[in-house]
Amino acid sequence: MALTTDISLAVLATLTKDLDLGVDPSYPLNYTNQVQLSSGTSAGQSDLMFTDQRTIAASGTDDLDLAGGLTDAFGATLTFVEVTALIVKAAAGNTNNVVVGDDATAPWTSLLGADGTVTLRPGALFAAVAGVADATGYAVTATTADILQVANSSSGSSVTYDIVIIGRSA
Repeated sequence: MALTTDISLAVLATLTKDLDLGVDPSYPLNYTNQVQLSSGTSAGQSDLMFTDQRTIAASGTDDLDLAGGLTDAFGATLTFVEVTALIVKAAAGNTNNVVVGDDATAPWTSLLGADGTVTLRPGALFAAVAGVADATGYAVTATTADILQVANSSSGSSVTYDIVIIGRSA
């Protein structure tokens, strides 16, 4: 099975200011960046992909075991040794926040550290992508540092989020 990945980020923005006599200067920004990964397990490559839309009960957690606890779209068990891209998007209709990171048992620490979290308010998006020259990616250590926790920040309602994990098996 082969995996090719093209991850793109584009920011198109225009800053304007109202001045006298109808003169409105502007500063346009057209920033794009792209990472292309071919199929494999070396720098600039990936061979595993997990995608899902998930829901977490009020005050609940979703522990994603990166080393053997997830399956791909074809039902194959995934054992990430390195993560090359992580994208998490909180649903806009959420009431509570989605909190990514900081599992107490075996936290996946190479991206956010042992205690780090990212809080995604409703509709927010978080992405981390290893560069094409990066032969290490974000390391996963089976059993001791392989749990990516996604949590619901509060009680009262569930939260939904989309997740994409791209990585390497070796």
